[in-house]
Amino acid sequence: MPDAAVVARTAEICREHAGREGALLPILHAVQSDFGHVPALALPIVAKALGVAVAEVQGVVGFYHDFRAAPPGRHVLKICRAEACQAMGGTALADAAKAQLGVDWHGTSEGGVTLEPVFCLGLCAAAPAAMLNGVLAARIDPTRLAEMLAEVGA
Repeated sequence: MPDAAVVARTAEICREHAGREGALLPILHAVQSDFGHVPALALPIVAKALGVAVAEVQGVVGFYHDFRAAPPGRHVLKICRAEACQAMGGTALADAAKAQLGVDWHGTSEGGVTLEPVFCLGLCAAAPAAMLNGVLAARIDPTRLAEMLAEVGA
C-alpha cells in the first residue's frame, strides 16, 4: 500500500477515535486490522493525534504480542504459552513448531507461516492448544502440528 494511503487511513482511524478515553489500543487494533500490521509510518501519526511521544506508541506495539510491526505470512500459527499448556507439553510443541518452520517467535517461514506466541487460547482443559489461521486446535502434539501445516500447504 502506498505511503500516502497509510498516512490517510491512519489519520482517519485516529479521527474516528478522537476524544475517546484510552484510545491508543483501539486505534492500534484498527490500524492492524486494516493493514495486517502496525506500519512504522503510522506511529508518528497516532502519537500526534493522541499527544504522546512516538516512543510511547512504539512501546505499546512492542509490548503487546498481538501487534505486529511487519505483515504476517499467508498463514498465522499461534501456540499457547500459558501455564496449563506448558504443563501439558506446550514447550515441546513450541520447539517442534520452531524446528518445523525454521523460525523463532514472530518469524515467518519460507512457506509463509508466521509463528506467534499467545498467552491463553481458552482450551486449558484440552492442552496444549494452537490456532492456525483462526481455527483452534486442542491436544496438539508435534505430529498433529505437522499434519495441520501440511493441510494448508505450509
